[in-house]
Amino acid sequence: MSVELHHRAVVADTHNDLLIAVTARPPRRWASFFRERWLPQLREGGVNLQVLPVFVDDQYRPEGALRQTLRMIECAHVLAEGNADAVRLCLDGAQIDETLAQGRIALVLALESMPGLDAAVELVPTLHRLGVRIASIAHWGRTALADGSGEDATGSRLTAAGVETVGEMERLGMIFDISHLGASGVEHVLELASRPVLATHSSARALRDHHRNLTDEQIRAVAATGGVVCVNFVPSFLSADPAEFTVDRLVDHIEHIARVGGIDHVGLGPDFVREVLTDVTPPCCEDLGYGEVDPLAVLPGLSGPSGLPLVTGALAGRGIPEEDILKILGGNVLRLFRAELGRPR
Repeated sequence: MSVELHHRAVVADTHNDLLIAVTARPPRRWASFFRERWLPQLREGGVNLQVLPVFVDDQYRPEGALRQTLRMIECAHVLAEGNADAVRLCLDGAQIDETLAQGRIALVLALESMPGLDAAVELVPTLHRLGVRIASIAHWGRTALADGSGEDATGSRLTAAGVETVGEMERLGMIFDISHLGASGVEHVLELASRPVLATHSSARALRDHHRNLTDEQIRAVAATGGVVCVNFVPSFLSADPAEFTVDRLVDHIEHIARVGGIDHVGLGPDFVREVLTDVTPPCCEDLGYGEVDPLAVLPGLSGPSGLPLVTGALAGRGIPEEDILKILGGNVLRLFRAELGRPR
């Protein structure tokens, strides 16, 4: 029954770094590699709506960051055009609805930390013209716009350029992503926001005291904007105890966010780290700074998108009503994107 429910639902994944893996191939292979490596997984996992973040590794920073950002944006367009029978890069809610009705996967382009822009807020409209519809302004460390969650000790808020960026994004209809933003920066954004905000891949700090997670107060504030908190599947964000690296622990976080922020304000932001890294780096050499636990650990059966039906089974096993499961799997994110994505103020 849960498998049938899963494939009947609109399943939205708000954070999969697959563009890193695809862009690592020669440009002539971008479309075919996506079709061979990632499309089957997305289909098996029942993914209907996939956010594609642009994340630029440290090796490109600072000088090559903008160039790599543009390469990854171009890669997203190329893989979409080369697989037009199966996917579409969507600019607004209407295009998402059309794409889903055609049985294709709707792709939405996002920026993680706005790499390469520095304080050039005048380039935000340029990125919008290129198809970017979601963005965050910091990752782990400091940018010209804000501090990431790895710099929480600074207690810093957004810079003047960061404040201007929030305004530009709201004007254009780009959804602001608070995942990775430092705690004080999150509070600042929530003070400024006049449109819904999104946490693309963050879990509950009340269950796991990790700087990448959101406090109950922050969850309530996101919900108050009309936004959605999408739960991260990275095990070390869910528990400090490897024995709790389970799908049940993931559901604990989903249920907590639903209780605190409301069932209309929780979604899925898996962040399948190992699946991407095995495509691009030797596992022996990668340290993501997630703490003492194995940075490449995964929840059993959830190393990639194909395992997503397990989440539906676990939600159903908790006795969560079908209507609520449909909201968690993607209904809430779809509602947000229909209302906000690409809509100018």
